[in-house]
Amino acid sequence: MRIYKSLTTLTLALASMMTAGAQQQVNYQASLTLGAGSGEFAPYYISSLRGGRYSGQYNSWLSAGIWKDMDHSRRFSYGFGAELMAGYGSGIDYERYDAQTDSWFTHKVSPSAGRIQQLYGEVKYRSLFLWAGMRDASSPLLNQELTSGDLVESGNARGIPQVRAGFIDFQNVPFTNGWLQIQGELSYGKYTDNGWMKDQFNRWNSHLSTGEYYHYKRLYFRIADHKPFTVTFGMQSAAEFGGHVAWYDKGVNYLSEKRPLRLKDFISMLVPNEDGTDGYYAGNHLGAWDFQARYRFKNNATAKAYFSWPWEDGSGIGKLNGWDGLWGLEYNSGKRAIVTGAVIEYIDLTNLSGPIHFAPADYPGTTLPGEATGADDYYNNTSYGPYTNYGFTIGSPTVAGTIYNTDGYAQIVTNRLRGFHAAVKGNILPCLDYRLKVGYRKAWGNAKLTLPRPRHLTSVMLEATWRIERIKGLSLLAQAELDRGNLPCDATALMVTLRYDGSFNIK
Repeated sequence: MRIYKSLTTLTLALASMMTAGAQQQVNYQASLTLGAGSGEFAPYYISSLRGGRYSGQYNSWLSAGIWKDMDHSRRFSYGFGAELMAGYGSGIDYERYDAQTDSWFTHKVSPSAGRIQQLYGEVKYRSLFLWAGMRDASSPLLNQELTSGDLVESGNARGIPQVRAGFIDFQNVPFTNGWLQIQGELSYGKYTDNGWMKDQFNRWNSHLSTGEYYHYKRLYFRIADHKPFTVTFGMQSAAEFGGHVAWYDKGVNYLSEKRPLRLKDFISMLVPNEDGTDGYYAGNHLGAWDFQARYRFKNNATAKAYFSWPWEDGSGIGKLNGWDGLWGLEYNSGKRAIVTGAVIEYIDLTNLSGPIHFAPADYPGTTLPGEATGADDYYNNTSYGPYTNYGFTIGSPTVAGTIYNTDGYAQIVTNRLRGFHAAVKGNILPCLDYRLKVGYRKAWGNAKLTLPRPRHLTSVMLEATWRIERIKGLSLLAQAELDRGNLPCDATALMVTLRYDGSFNIK
């Protein structure tokens, strides 16, 4: 963490010097959240896309945050943010194997009583930005309030400490008269969840990878944004590299490997290349092809159609994984109304480029020369950890992360699934807003393991936000959810948050 705190301090210091004398608005927020339910875990919608804040059956948290947004109208600008959480969250019992006694036991893993949820500093010059630290992620194209979640960086898990740079927004490509725009960014970071993974791991099967580094990049193009009809398309890519991995079989650690960090590893993440081991690429790479078409009506309402196609290797990049992807429609009224926004989505992750993955290099002496690049095990890897942070899936929360594996298995087990999701929000009164989410998911296992019986979950969540007019900035948010199924469990819960928002100016 020291490097990220130093970078954050340096970024703020430089930005302060560049914007000295300008009046800036600083925002702050304080909240108290109380939640309880009938299931071992918090319900699906209450816990998903919330930065890994809530996981267990009972929650009682105080949160305090302060932030300043960058002023995009200025050539130089800076921003910062910090959020602290303190309180109680109920723990989860995980199974673990003890090799010395050749026996199994359960132990409880609970959230820390206090933690830094966000801490970052950022600066911009013209169209470029740089930020360092950790902060909540959000989808670059999807409606964060209504979607089921981005396939690559959804904001479902806690932020990974990192340094990120890129274009502040879509920028006009020269000589195209505004018809073509480009947006891109890249980052490098490091996971900090080693302790959590060691606590959760059963030490019986699979493998445990710790100390890994993180890389993310994306490149989008947008056509004719100034016209009613516009199209955005491009790719997101994430990677894990470095660290230490230990493989286990029936409680025996039969192999370990330390991956030293080298300069060429950072280059290999930016431009993937073979690492010299029989055609394999360095690191664990995954991502998605993204596409969105938008139409803006004369009354400023918009309608969007979009898809996101996941990939885990070359077969997925070549779209050999059939209908796998997230497919959706969105409507936005552009004004306050009974219905201000609505989304309907379908997710399918059942093709996985076919059931077989065969590479001759994996089987010395084989006489079979061909290859079959299937079994795309989304968010899993045979050498690196699952695509999770503190057990929450970094990508789509429809794929349950390892936090839900109470048997201590360290890989995702339900990424071969289909699901449906719908959401709507609006304004009932000038001071009362609502949001409704409904969904169904069914999973058959993952690319290598089929579950004895499919798992499923039906979820319904209703949320209401009341802005208390007598006290400016004070609001009350209530969420009620009903989950039925075993992905991961039946749950009925209520969560209430009392929040106060304010701001002040500085020079």
